[in-house]
Amino acid sequence: MATHYQVLIIGGGTAGIMTAAQLLNQKKSNSIAIIEPASTHYYQPAWTLVGAGTYDYGKTGRPMADVMPKGVKWIMDKATAFDAENNTVKTAVSGDITYDYLVVAPGLAYDFSLVPGLGEAMDKGVVCSNYTDPIHTWNVVKNFKGGTALFTQPATPIKCGGAPQKIMYLAESHWAKSKTRSNAKIVFATAGTVIFGVKEIAKTLMEVVERKDINLRFNHKLVEVDAENQIAWYELTKDVSAGGCVVMSEKQENETIDTSFQYNYKDVKVTVKNGRYGIHYDMLHTAPPSVAPKFVQQSSLVNDAGWLDVDKHTMQHNKYSNVFGLGDVAGVPTAKTGAAIRKQVPVVVDNLDLLIKHDTLGNKSYNGYSSCPLVTDYGKMVLAEFDYDQNFIPDPKLKQLFISDSSKEHWRLWMLKKFMLPYLYWNKMLKGIDV
Repeated sequence: MATHYQVLIIGGGTAGIMTAAQLLNQKKSNSIAIIEPASTHYYQPAWTLVGAGTYDYGKTGRPMADVMPKGVKWIMDKATAFDAENNTVKTAVSGDITYDYLVVAPGLAYDFSLVPGLGEAMDKGVVCSNYTDPIHTWNVVKNFKGGTALFTQPATPIKCGGAPQKIMYLAESHWAKSKTRSNAKIVFATAGTVIFGVKEIAKTLMEVVERKDINLRFNHKLVEVDAENQIAWYELTKDVSAGGCVVMSEKQENETIDTSFQYNYKDVKVTVKNGRYGIHYDMLHTAPPSVAPKFVQQSSLVNDAGWLDVDKHTMQHNKYSNVFGLGDVAGVPTAKTGAAIRKQVPVVVDNLDLLIKHDTLGNKSYNGYSSCPLVTDYGKMVLAEFDYDQNFIPDPKLKQLFISDSSKEHWRLWMLKKFMLPYLYWNKMLKGIDV
C-alpha cells in the first residue's frame, strides 16, 4: 500500500465522500486516499423518521465500499494522531500516512461524561435518542402509555440542532392518533432562550408548540440524568449566542435559586434541590453531548473550543495552509448539517485545485449556509435555510415545487424530506454531482 497521497482525507462520511468525488469528477487530483474505519455508510437525516415509525432503518445504510468513489484509495483504519509539521497522519494499523494536502472531516464524537448518568441510561428502558438508536426510539414512542414525555438536549453543539424537536412533534402526532395524547404531558427543555435562531422559523414553531400544547422550558441546561429515579437534572442558565439552529446558554455567575421545594406545572413534577431543577419523566429523548474526536482535540489543529480551527469562509486551517476542514468537526458558527457540507465542499475543492496548480486560494466563499428540515407532523414540514447571520435564505428552486414560503408547514416539504432528499443524497451528492 502507498503511504503518500497528494490529497489525504480523514473521514468517509458525507463531507469526506463528497470532497473526494468532486475532486475526481473535476480532475483536480488523481492521488486521493480516505481514512475511514467504518464498513457501513449511513444517511442519518432519515433517522428522525425511523424514530417515528415512518421510515425503514435498513434503507438508511449502505456498504462503505459501495459509496467510496472509484479511483480513491480506501484505507480502512482509524486516524490516531496528526503531525501537521511533517504532513503526516498516524493510524492504528497502517502506520504513518503522508500527504501534500489534508482534508479533516471525521465528523464528531459523543462524550457522555459531560452529562453524568446519561451514558449508562442511553438506549435503555424509556431513555432514547434518534442520534444513537432510532429503532429503540420508535419502540419507546409506540409503547408510551402516558405521563411526562421529556424532550431535551445538551448545551453542546450537536448534529442538526432542530432534530430533538422533530421527534417530539412526530411523537405527539402518533400519540394523538393512538388515543394516548390525553394521558401525556410533553415537555421541551432546552438551554436556549428561543425555540429556533431564525425568527421566521421560530414564529411557525411557536404556533406548532401552541397547537400541540407542549410545555416549553428555556434556560434549562441538562447536567445529569438519574435513570433509576427517572429524573433529568438541570441548571438554570443565562443566554449566550453560539450560532447554529438554537441559542445556547451558560450558567449565570452568582445566581441564587430556591433549593428545596416541589411543584406541579401542567401536572409535570419538578424537584428543586441544591440549585438544580429535576424534571421527572416517564420517557426521555435527548441528543448526546458532542465534541470533536479525541485525536483531533489532542492535536495542534483545534481552536480554544476544541473544534478544528478553520477560516469560516475558506475552510482553510488558520495555521497550516495545506490543511482544510469541513463538516461537523469544523469550528464554524453554523449548524452542523449535511446541507452545510453541501455548500462547504465546493469551496474546499476549489481552494485545493488552485493551491495545487497555482499556490493560491480560489474566489469561492462559504457564507455559513445551513439547513434544518423541521418535520412538524406526519405529512408536514418547514425548511429552515440560513447563513452565519441567521438570515432566512430559502432556495429559489423551491418555487419549482410550488412552495412559496418554506417557513410555513407544507406537505410538499414532507415529500422532499422523505423521498427526494434521500434519493439526491445517494445518487447525486455522494457521486460528486452538484445538487
